[in-house]
Amino acid sequence: EVQLVESGGGLVQAGGSLRLSCAASGFTSNDHVIGWFRLAPGKEREGVSCISSSHGDTYYADSVKGRFTISSDNAKNTVYLQMNNLKPDDTAVYYCAADSAPSLYSCIIASQASSPLGDGMDYWGKGTLVTVSS
Repeated sequence: EVQLVESGGGLVQAGGSLRLSCAASGFTSNDHVIGWFRLAPGKEREGVSCISSSHGDTYYADSVKGRFTISSDNAKNTVYLQMNNLKPDDTAVYYCAADSAPSLYSCIIASQASSPLGDGMDYWGKGTLVTVSS
């Protein structure tokens, strides 16, 4: 059974940094994609970033390009999201999600779709709260 556990959320001032972690278990190979999504009160789900664990290909939403960096440590089965220059608009619950397909396609489609949380990716974590104060 695939499980995803997020950690690293917290309260930070605008301009600060946080690093989120997504620990994955249950995959039999590295041929999968991990994505980060966020959900803020009163807003639609937003896809933030995706990474292919086997190829290292990445995707970023325009709203986070240049500020967020996604990376994967396959030895630890963990994907990180380094978030720099945080803004109050980044406040949200951040969810890690996984797709069994090795390409970024499904994750990118899910990132750009106006879909409910839980749609578009095969597995989802329970989320970690990031609060950015002004």
